Amino acid sequence: MGDLAGKCALVTGGNRGIGLAVAQELAARGAEVTFTCRRAAGTTAAGPAARGVVCEATDTVGIEALVAEGFDIVVNNAGVIGPIGRIADVAVDDWAGNIAVNLVGAYAVVRAAVRMMEPRGGGVIVNLSSGAARRPLEGWSAYCAGKAGLAMLTRSVHLEYGAAGIRIFGFAPGVVDTGMQGEIRASGINEVSQIPRAALAPAEEPARAIAWLCGPAAAALAGQELDVRDAGLRAAAGLPPLP
Repeated sequence: MGDLAGKCALVTGGNRGIGLAVAQELAARGAEVTFTCRRAAGTTAAGPAARGVVCEATDTVGIEALVAEGFDIVVNNAGVIGPIGRIADVAVDDWAGNIAVNLVGAYAVVRAAVRMMEPRGGGVIVNLSSGAARRPLEGWSAYCAGKAGLAMLTRSVHLEYGAAGIRIFGFAPGVVDTGMQGEIRASGINEVSQIPRAALAPAEEPARAIAWLCGPAAAALAGQELDVRDAGLRAAAGLPPLP
C-alpha cells in the first residue's frame, strides 16, 4: 500500500496534462481518486485508476455538490491560459472569462473544500500556482492576474483555517509538456513561447511533488507558495536535482 492509502482525493481538470498525472500518482500511492473534466469523453482518461466526473470549472453548484461528498485531499488544478494578447487587443469578456476559471472557479473549489474539511478536522488543498503569479509576462495579463489572486487566496485560507487542520499549498509546476504549453508556443508571445518542447519537463515530475505535498511530511510548508525548481523541495519530494 502507498503512503496515501485510505485517503480520498479530488483533482479538478484531471483528464489531461498535469491533472491527469496527479490523479494517476495519487492513485498509485493508494488514494481513492475522483477527477473532473469538461466532457464525458474525458472521464475514462485515467483508466481504472480514478473516477472521472463531468463538471465545468465555472459550475459552482456542481463543484459544491461534488466536494460535499467528502475528500481528504483536493488538488485545484483546472485552469486556462487564454486569452493570450496584449491588453489593448483582448476583449473584456474574454479577459473576464479567464478570471472566471482561474480565480473565481478556483475560489469555488476552495470554499467548498474548507466548508467540507473543517468539520472533519482538516485536510489538504493544493492550488496550482505559477511563476506568473509573481511577475508579469507580455500577453498574459489575465493569467498573471488570476494566478496572483489565487496566491493570495492560498495565504488567506492558511490564515483563516490553518488552525483547523487544513493544510493548503500554492505550487508552481514550472514549464511542463502539456497542451497548454502547445497553445503558448503557438502564440509566439513572450519568452515562454520560445522554449523548445524538448526542454519542457514531463507532467509526472510536478505530479510527484504534488503527491508529496499531500502527505504529512510537507506539513511545515503549509500556507506557502512553492516552486518545483526549489532544490530543497525537489530533494524532499524525491525528484532529481536540476542540471
